[in-house]
Amino acid sequence: MRNRTPWWRPWGLFIAAIAIWNQGSGPAHAQQPFAAEPLSRVAFGSCAKQDKPQLIWDAVIETKPQLFLFLGDNIYGDTQDMQVLRDKWNLLGAQPGYQRLKETCRILATWDDHDYGANDAGADYPKKHESQQIFHDFFGVPEDSPRRKHEGVYHAQVFGPLGKRVQIMLLDVRYFRSPLVKGFKPGEPGDGYRGVYLPNDDPAATILGEAQWKWLAEQLRLPAELRLICSGTQILPDEHGSECWANFPRERKRLFQTIRESQAKGVVLLSGDRHLAEVMKLGPEEAGIGYPLVEVTSSSLNAPSGNVTKAGVRFANEINRYRVGLTYFDINFGNVLIDWEQADPLVRVQIREEQGQVVLQQRILLSQLQPSQPPANK
Repeated sequence: MRNRTPWWRPWGLFIAAIAIWNQGSGPAHAQQPFAAEPLSRVAFGSCAKQDKPQLIWDAVIETKPQLFLFLGDNIYGDTQDMQVLRDKWNLLGAQPGYQRLKETCRILATWDDHDYGANDAGADYPKKHESQQIFHDFFGVPEDSPRRKHEGVYHAQVFGPLGKRVQIMLLDVRYFRSPLVKGFKPGEPGDGYRGVYLPNDDPAATILGEAQWKWLAEQLRLPAELRLICSGTQILPDEHGSECWANFPRERKRLFQTIRESQAKGVVLLSGDRHLAEVMKLGPEEAGIGYPLVEVTSSSLNAPSGNVTKAGVRFANEINRYRVGLTYFDINFGNVLIDWEQADPLVRVQIREEQGQVVLQQRILLSQLQPSQPPANK
């Protein structure tokens, strides 16, 4: 039996037409070359319900970002009907705040499961090729771009002049990902909230796939002072049992090994997905790369955590031994602010709430992100 037309589709087509009338057929900033000026203000976020108000964009724009990074669940598509998926992307494109963001700064993006096409989906999602092209269409990737020719939406760029280079690496943790393994049985209440997934320790299991692994190793050998590695799912946590790199412990270990072997300096990790925000740190000994690995998770842009206590408090005691400080459960976005004027440049990683107030912050000197024996050309 033919499915009914979703109630929102006519409205989505209407407001998408308005967006096209107002702004042209594609995101102009996504097609313009980036200036050679130092990149000092980067904003990022994840998890945006396309059919709900997105009031946070005013606060994002007030931070005057030069670049905004979408880290996944940029819409909630969850369909195998590609017209439905395209319509939902158009709902995001028609959001007034998002339109103002496009006028403010350049936008780069990767995806997670819901904008990819299905909850917790991996390589088995049957419409992944079609979804990739719709993703590229929305973010204005040119038809002749190499990004349209390889499988997956991973992408990297280096911004800024010599001595102030920032490399952005957007990983695709969906297109090639092997199946998840379920089976965790929770313990006593209060021991800590956990998800349902167990580690998949199959030697053949992968997150990135071999082509993307080769690409990442090559990117890490390019010269840059600061590197932001962006992942739709969290990288450092290995206890909470929800989707994260620890579901594939061999891949998580391989990521650290790849960074170590490249002798890449300046790596900071950004992630989304979780409908919460937190800052984490993995010590240099455990990371094995010669300096600490810091990860900042920012989520959600307009859909706060659904974990609520009986008293109505938005909270979850989630296990994470790498967390620094508190977890923030309400609407938020992230900032990476780089002060290049200091002799030892200072990097501030921040989480800001819906009105723009800083609620979490860590300060990192670039000198603290150096491998023990960096090669001369790095």
